[in-house]
Amino acid sequence: MPFYVIRQDLTKMNVDIIVNPAQPEPFVGGTTDYLIHQVAGKGLIEERKRFGLLKTTDAVITSAYKLNASYVIHTVGPIYQDGKHNERALLEVTYLNCLKLAVRHRASSIAFPLISSGHYGYPKDEAIEVAD
Repeated sequence: MPFYVIRQDLTKMNVDIIVNPAQPEPFVGGTTDYLIHQVAGKGLIEERKRFGLLKTTDAVITSAYKLNASYVIHTVGPIYQDGKHNERALLEVTYLNCLKLAVRHRASSIAFPLISSGHYGYPKDEAIEVAD
């Protein structure tokens, strides 16, 4: 599957799967998480609650509700400390777990945000290297 970097609002993308950088607890969190839930509607958080607490690198899949996608993968990336606490390996596993779910659901397209690069503080240039 080809890889493209596209700067666009995830909630407007017409793809099979949108990846949501979720909080460990089942509540609506930061900017991207908030926007995804706003567009999808209340059903998204209600379905996400069924999975309970997620650990770093976990990925779970739900319906996409009102988004232009079939599914949403909710994943928890690592919190960046200083780059010396296994953050890169954890971020790689986070992406890999999302891709495994996408394959299981026969997705041909998936839209990722730059996981962990917002509230979790992962430097954007390093996060792009991992995503690529």
